Amino acid sequence: MKLSAHSLLLAGLLHSASYVAALRLNVHGQERRSPDPPSYGRFSRRDHMEGLQNSNNNVDYYTNITLSGQSYSCLIDTGSSDLWVAGSVPNSNDTGKKTSVNYAIGAVQGPIKTADFGFLDYTVKDQAFIQVSPSSSHPQGKGLIGLGPNTGSHVRDAMGSQTGGDAVAFRIFEQDKSTPNFVSILLGREHDPDDPFPGQITIGETVPGYDNVMNQPKFNVTLLSSKDEGNQHWQVLLDEDGIIGPDGNPIQATTHVSSSKNKKQLTAIFDSGFTLPQVPKNVSDGIYARIEGAQFRNLSLTGPVWTMPCDREVNVTFKIGGQSYPIHALDTNMDMSQKDANGTKFCIGSFQTVSSAADDDYDIILGMAFLRNAYLVINYGNFVNGGNSRSNPYVQLLSTTNDTAEAHEDFVQ
Repeated sequence: MKLSAHSLLLAGLLHSASYVAALRLNVHGQERRSPDPPSYGRFSRRDHMEGLQNSNNNVDYYTNITLSGQSYSCLIDTGSSDLWVAGSVPNSNDTGKKTSVNYAIGAVQGPIKTADFGFLDYTVKDQAFIQVSPSSSHPQGKGLIGLGPNTGSHVRDAMGSQTGGDAVAFRIFEQDKSTPNFVSILLGREHDPDDPFPGQITIGETVPGYDNVMNQPKFNVTLLSSKDEGNQHWQVLLDEDGIIGPDGNPIQATTHVSSSKNKKQLTAIFDSGFTLPQVPKNVSDGIYARIEGAQFRNLSLTGPVWTMPCDREVNVTFKIGGQSYPIHALDTNMDMSQKDANGTKFCIGSFQTVSSAADDDYDIILGMAFLRNAYLVINYGNFVNGGNSRSNPYVQLLSTTNDTAEAHEDFVQ
C-alpha cells in the first residue's frame, strides 16, 4: 500500500537562491485545507537550489520537474515509488502499458509513457511515468514523484524488462555511479521564528550546516520477505518504550508486526507525503487523553481525531537506537482553522490513530509532523542494482528540536 494524498490547493510560491552546489531539490510549499483529503541514459548537471516558503504549517513539499521540457509541480513522497503527472505530456512515447497505484487515501491510474525527465540537477532520458487524466483531485500540471524502494513501483512491474521503468532515484544511482546512494530531507515549519529556511531535499550530498548527520548512528531498514517486497518502505524499529509521552513516561505499546522479535519494539516508516503521523490507538490516547480539554471526536474534515484547545503545549519524544528525537509542540497541536458549534476555536492533535493506512508490516507512519524535527538521510544501499554500495539500506537522523526552552518560546509566541 502506498502512503500519500494528493488533493491540494495552491497557497504560496517561492523565493530562490542559486549556489554552486549540486543535487538540491527545487521545492515549494502548498497549503492543504484538510490533513489527508479523499482523492485519490545520460545526465547533464545544473547547479541550482531553491528554498521553500509556506503560509501554513500543514503543507506538502513540492518540486518542479520537467517532462519533455514542460514543467510539472510534483509532491515529494518517500512513501511511494512511482512518478505520475496530470495532463498530456508533449512528445512523450506510449509504451502500450497501463497501471494504477492505490494510496492510503485515493488512487491514480493511466497509460505508462516515457519522456526526457528533468529532476534535481539531472536530465534522465526516457523516464517512465503514469499520465493521469486531470480532475479536481489531480489538477492539470500537478503530480507526484515517489522516492521509495524500487520493489514498490507499479510502473516497474508493468514495464517488465522494458527500458526506463525503474523509479527515478534508482535510475540516477544506477546510471551515475559517482552519485552517493542517498536522499536527504530537511523540513521546516511556518510560525517558527528560529527556522532559518523552511526546507531542502538533496540527493547524494547533505544540506550545508547539517553535515553532522553523516556521523549519526545508522539504523538498518527492516527488510520484508521476497513475497512481501512490493510493500517495502523505509522502515526502522523504535526502541523498546520508544515513545515518551507528555508526562515524561514511556507510552506502553506492542507491535502487531508478526516478524518482529521484540514485541515491545514498534516498526515505523518515514513518509514525506503524509501530513499527520499515524500511531496505534493506545499511543494517540497516551499522548492526548490526559491533556486538559482534549476530546476524541469525529470531524468531517479528518474523521476520528483528538482535538484540544490551541494553547495546550504537548511534548512528545521518540527514541530510535538509543537516540532521542523530541517533537516541537507546534507539530503536536496543529491549527487547522476549526471551530465547534459554539464558534470556539480548537486545534487537532497531529499524532493520530492509524486508520486507512493500517498495514501488517508496520505500526507507525512518521510523516511531516515528525520530519520537521529530524533531518533524515535515506541510504538506498544495495537496493540499487550495480550501484556503489554493498551495504543494506539504512537511515540516519539528526535531531533539529533540541532546545526545549527555545521550543517552548516558539509555541507561546
